[in-house]
Amino acid sequence: MKATIWHNPKCGTSRKTLAILEEAGADVTVVEYLKTPPTRAKLAELYRKAGISPRAGLRMKEEGAKALVAANASDDAILDAMLADPILIERPLVETEKGVVLARPQDKVREIL
Repeated sequence: MKATIWHNPKCGTSRKTLAILEEAGADVTVVEYLKTPPTRAKLAELYRKAGISPRAGLRMKEEGAKALVAANASDDAILDAMLADPILIERPLVETEKGVVLARPQDKVREIL
């Protein structure tokens, strides 16, 4: 099975999710999204496939995310902000042929294995 993980190697949950994928024998493509962010279209597609809004994909520990929520920003504005500052993207996002999940907690990735 092929899988793509939008990964931050400094994040414990992201590292644990990657380990689950590797233990399951997945052929994993690792995208360090802070270095290589997804395109706007890809990010929107990932959220659509995961069944979540861009707002639900915000990393709420970041001040920029809190400001967007406080301003009641639109999904388009949130996507624009995420592209301008990828740290706002909650991680890890994982895509397989079975779907997409925001793997928080990391065991959520098992839903698409």
